[in-house]
Amino acid sequence: MQKVEVFRIPTSSPDDVSGLKKLIDEGTLDPRDIIAVLGKTEGNGCVNDFTRGFATQTLSYFMAEQLELPVKEVQERIAFVMSGGTEGVMSPHLTVFARKETNEPAKEGKRLAAGISFTRDFRPEEIGTMAQVKEVADGVRAAMKDAGIEDPQDVHFVQIKCPLLTADRIEEAKARGQKVAVQDTYKSMAYSRGASALGVALALGEVEEERLSNEVICKDWSLYSGVASTSAGVELLKDEIIVIGNAGNSASDLAIGHAVMQDAIDIDALFAAMRQAGLQFEGLPPQEELDRIVNVLAKAEASSTGAVRGRRNTMQDDSDINHTRSARAVVNAAIAAITRDPLVYVSGGAEHQGPDGGGPVCVIARV
Repeated sequence: MQKVEVFRIPTSSPDDVSGLKKLIDEGTLDPRDIIAVLGKTEGNGCVNDFTRGFATQTLSYFMAEQLELPVKEVQERIAFVMSGGTEGVMSPHLTVFARKETNEPAKEGKRLAAGISFTRDFRPEEIGTMAQVKEVADGVRAAMKDAGIEDPQDVHFVQIKCPLLTADRIEEAKARGQKVAVQDTYKSMAYSRGASALGVALALGEVEEERLSNEVICKDWSLYSGVASTSAGVELLKDEIIVIGNAGNSASDLAIGHAVMQDAIDIDALFAAMRQAGLQFEGLPPQEELDRIVNVLAKAEASSTGAVRGRRNTMQDDSDINHTRSARAVVNAAIAAITRDPLVYVSGGAEHQGPDGGGPVCVIARV
C-alpha cells in the first residue's frame, strides 16, 4: 500500500532549500521518500531562464547529501521539474511529492497516488516531432504503472519538464544533415511543450494516434489533453514525467481533482476541480474549506485570438513582455483571488494543453 504526501514550501531564491531542510531535520519528511519536486522559480520563463537549472542543480546536490548518493543517481530517482516565471503576485515555491510503502489500510474511496518516469535524451531534430510524442506516451504509461493507477480516468494531472532548442543544438543537428522542427529557439519551447502534451493525450486515449503527425503539432488546436501540463527548459534533453491521480491502493490523506479552464479567467473550472477534490461549498468556498487545499496547479495560455470573452487584449501583440508571462500573471491572480493565497503553481505556454486560451487546473486537498 502506498501513501503519498505533498508539501508546499515557500522559497526566497532559486537556491533556497532551507524550508525543505527544515522539514527533513524535524523528521516531518523522510528524504528517502521524495520522488518529485515541482518548483516555481522567479526567472523569465524563456529560453535564457537559468533559474530553472540553478534550482535543479541546488536541489540535486542537496538531495545527494541527504541520501548519500552521487548526484547522477539522485537525478535518476527524483524528478526535478522547475517552471520559470512568477509574474504578478505569484510566489516562488516548491511542491514536494513523497511516497512510501505503508501497512495502513486503504482509505475509503480512491486517494492520491503519484508516479514518475524519464524518457531517453532527445536529439535536436526529434524535439517537437512525433518521435517525442511517442516516447512521452510510453513514459506516461510507465509513470502510471509506477503510481499504481490503472484507469486513465483516474489521472488528474501530468506534469512534464521537456527540452528546447538552442542555437548550438540547432547547429549540431545541421552538421549531421538533420532538420529541426523550428529554427526559432523560443518557438521551440512551444513545439516541445506541444509534442509532450500530445504524448499525454495519446497515452490516456484523449486523442487517437491516427490523428497525430508532425504537421498537427502547434497547428491543430482541437487536439489536446485535459490533464497535461508541460514546461520547457534549457537544462535537460529528456522529458521528466510526473503522473498524479487517485488510486484504490493508496492510504494517502489527500485527493486530487481537476477541470479544464476554457479561458484565463474561468474560475468555474477551479470550483469544479475543488469539488472533485472533495471540498464542499456553495457560492464562494469558506476559509475552513480553503484550508484543506495543499496546492493548486494550473496551465496558463494567451488565446491566439487576442481576446477573452470577446474583449480584446494585447498579450499577443506586446513586444516588451512575452504573452506567456502575462498569461501566468492573469491566471495566478484569478486563482489566488479565490483561494486567498498567491502561493499556487501556474505554468505558462499551454500548447495542446486544454483548448486555445485555456488549460487544465487541478486541486490537491486533504480529505
